[in-house]
Amino acid sequence: MRAVDRLKELRKPERIRRVWTEDPARYVRAYNEADEESVMRMPDNLYPTASIELNHARQALAPETHDAFAAFSKSVFKAGALDAKTKQLIAVAAAHVTQCPYCIRGHTKQALRAGATRAEVMEAIWVATEMRAGAAVAHSNLAMDVMNEADG
Repeated sequence: MRAVDRLKELRKPERIRRVWTEDPARYVRAYNEADEESVMRMPDNLYPTASIELNHARQALAPETHDAFAAFSKSVFKAGALDAKTKQLIAVAAAHVTQCPYCIRGHTKQALRAGATRAEVMEAIWVATEMRAGAAVAHSNLAMDVMNEADG
């Protein structure tokens, strides 16, 4: 068995607990023996491809909720105090913060259709990135508070 295959086998949740408690060095050995590219490569099928069939199946399971959400979404993205392009740029930024690949793809397309430039889309992504990173920095105050309490 190849090192990367041993690592995949060890990564199964039911095996992780057992291997870590019985022989943690075995997990480390498998990781060290696997080549870096194999360990770091994301699977191509992490998310199913969006399709009309999946959409219909989701709709069939909760039609009233689906219809209410579709109406809500249409209302939110309709031009109002903010134009459609600005709303789509906000959606692109939010999609990156929420890490929704379907939203990233869909709202990036919609932003471009609404007239956003590639530079505007990228700038919106950078704003979202700063907000996400800034929140981590701001939350460091919690750790600082705990450390100060520990000092007495």
